[in-house]
Amino acid sequence: MVTGTDSSLTFTKLTSSPETRARAGLLNTKHGPVPTPCFMPVGTQGTVKAVGPDDLTEVGARMILANTYHLLIRPGPETVHNLGGLHKFMGWEGPILTDSGGFQIFSLNSLRKLSQEGVTFRSHLDGSEIVLTPEKAVAVQEVLGPDIMMALDECTPYPASRAQTAASAELTLKWANRCLKAQSPENSPAMFGIVQGGMYPDLRRESALSLGELDFPGLALGGLAVGEEPELRMEMIETAVEVLDPEKPLYLMGLGTPADLVEGIARGADLFDCVMPTRNARNGQLFTRTGRLVIKNARFKDDDRPVEEGCGCYTCQRFSRGYLRHLFVSKELLAFRLNSIHNLYYYFSLVAEAREALLEGRFKKFYSDFNSLHEGDALLS
Repeated sequence: MVTGTDSSLTFTKLTSSPETRARAGLLNTKHGPVPTPCFMPVGTQGTVKAVGPDDLTEVGARMILANTYHLLIRPGPETVHNLGGLHKFMGWEGPILTDSGGFQIFSLNSLRKLSQEGVTFRSHLDGSEIVLTPEKAVAVQEVLGPDIMMALDECTPYPASRAQTAASAELTLKWANRCLKAQSPENSPAMFGIVQGGMYPDLRRESALSLGELDFPGLALGGLAVGEEPELRMEMIETAVEVLDPEKPLYLMGLGTPADLVEGIARGADLFDCVMPTRNARNGQLFTRTGRLVIKNARFKDDDRPVEEGCGCYTCQRFSRGYLRHLFVSKELLAFRLNSIHNLYYYFSLVAEAREALLEGRFKKFYSDFNSLHEGDALLS
């Protein structure tokens, strides 16, 4: 079996829910421990948009995500390395996970050509040619120096034919083997493989079984939240989780809404990432326990209340809805920061509450209480 992983990365399952697959654990990395379940804010280009490292620490971030494709294009891995590696480069002392660029095969499909060897992109910046193979994806991530890196995969679109989905899963498996073989034997980040298989239960199961046989210290479920119905998405998660090693950490890629997080936790996922809290913040949409609040609405013009009563975030402690509306409609940049701080704080608080409920043996009640406030989102019977 191919080996080559960061031996400092370990995962300990602390407790689990008897009614669901939810569990609380601890992921240890070179840059510190990560209590799970954990939500990772997306810092695609080495920055979580509109907030700094101190903001992230204050709102409760424990681990963040950056992207190989975008950092490869700009500023380049050599520049990041010369400036001290990704952690020093972006001023973040905690753990970092880097995506391999596989999602860009999906999201930038009009700018790329795919082959068995790898993928050739036309840069979305200047049109220059960029070749990304499994071997190069590993090499670039090793230069960047995250705590966890991802194997290169092909993210299957939705809808896709069975033949297309099967070919994509087969290619992902071949690339996973090549990534493991390309990994340096020393001082390399831990690498997670990515399960594909689209929305076909047997293909999703086969991909999970095949990836599970390889020497990855953790696995991810990819190809989700790409347009499918939530019920189908959860079915695919359950299909994969049934055959994966429960002692390894599981990363649910690209999800999503608060309901997605709770549903994913209930099905055994440990790590999550999504642009939603920061992207929605920049669009003036704020998350609360009872739903979303669109801050530009005129009814908030003279509202002296915080975004959410009882919220402990900096934004809610200092500013009113009326002021936040003023900033947003005036196109003041501070609106992006304050809105992002609140949304991220909400996400981290939600995941922390789920973890606390697990440790205290009351996850089922937490789950039911959450869904009573989000009627229509409950998917777990």
